[in-house]
Amino acid sequence: MANLLGVFTAKNLLVLSLALNVSLIFRVLLLHDAQNGSFNGFFFTKHNGSQKEALFSPVSSSSSSSSSSLPISQGDRDRVINLDHGDPTMYESYWQRMGEETTVVIPGWQFMSYFSDATRLCWFLEPEFANQIVRLHNVVGNAVTEDRHIVVGTGSTQLYQAALYALSPDTDAEPISVVSAAPYYSSYPLITDCVKSGLYKWGGDALSFSKNGPYIELVTSPNNPDGFARRSVVNRSEGILIHDLAYYWPQYTPISSAANYDLMLFTASKSTGHAGMRIGWALVKDEDVARKMTKYIEINTIGVSKDSQLRAAKVLKVISDNSERPNADGSFFEFSYHVMAKRWKQLREAVHESGLFSVPEFPPQLCKFLNVVFEPQPAFAWVKCEGEIEDCESFLRGKKILTRSGKHFGVGPKYVRISMLDRDRNYETFVERLSTIRL
Repeated sequence: MANLLGVFTAKNLLVLSLALNVSLIFRVLLLHDAQNGSFNGFFFTKHNGSQKEALFSPVSSSSSSSSSSLPISQGDRDRVINLDHGDPTMYESYWQRMGEETTVVIPGWQFMSYFSDATRLCWFLEPEFANQIVRLHNVVGNAVTEDRHIVVGTGSTQLYQAALYALSPDTDAEPISVVSAAPYYSSYPLITDCVKSGLYKWGGDALSFSKNGPYIELVTSPNNPDGFARRSVVNRSEGILIHDLAYYWPQYTPISSAANYDLMLFTASKSTGHAGMRIGWALVKDEDVARKMTKYIEINTIGVSKDSQLRAAKVLKVISDNSERPNADGSFFEFSYHVMAKRWKQLREAVHESGLFSVPEFPPQLCKFLNVVFEPQPAFAWVKCEGEIEDCESFLRGKKILTRSGKHFGVGPKYVRISMLDRDRNYETFVERLSTIRL
């Protein structure tokens, strides 16, 4: 034994010891994950042509076509479920199935300039992305694109700020009021008053707005948080409208006609699920408004990432291609529609079984894109705690379910907004837990 140890230097023994410890740690983590699915630090794939098969991916969503629910382990029952944010990870499984179809390779020397097309009004808009935006809207039939200027932004949040800048009166008068009917998107007041602009300020609930003079009204349809179709409510001659149509896609609501408004906002995060690309676009009728919005983004961020635009163009192209194929099994909107239908069915069953909550009822309509009659199935559930429960957010937090209180949306604390777009395992755990809640 002494001779054997003499062969190894101290350095050799240190390396050997480190290797053995790393191997042991890795084994423990793998066994831990196999038991409760909580570890996601490693991901193995095997390649089969252009397809990738996940060998170890506890974070990915399962297919919506599965008729059985995911098994709920004891670890799942005890852990916190965070459904406060609308992070659209539900869509991961679809894009994993698409494999290399949406892969974009960009050589290091390409797209280095600030400019995409200096002849365009929006000079940082990539032409291919613009083409695919128009094509997708024409395929789905959810928005008029003729005689519209396209302005690209870093998500619809930047476009909203650009729209406020462009629509505010260019005078020394007091800031123009910005209003929206409650329940309104919780970030509208925060974004509007973030920089304490002298051009505009948050004016509150449009339903109670009575101030004379010009105003900007935000119309979100389908609405975030409650999912209902919306129209303007103030309807005075000096009003200017911004239509936020982030959820006007066939997985969430029937497409009954092409939206035809002066300023319409869309985002990749909710249409395709690619929130991390930080890409949105506006369809703007008035050239001066589009030019001012472009100027705002130029001042704010000197344009929008070309890499994100090119990736978004590829994603939109794949969606349009698959949608135009007759009886295509790989249609993104077919997949998404069925996932949302399943989830809303599960939620309504859980609400009924518990007896402590209620969710909105929606009238069914014909979707001209899917050619199916269905009730809206929004990206968020607007849940009300019934009976003696006054603070729904706190009540559910006590059950380890994190939500967003109705007080952030301009209404009372008996309501909460719950994301319907999380991964399957989180969502399955949520509805199972909700169904068992009793007083």
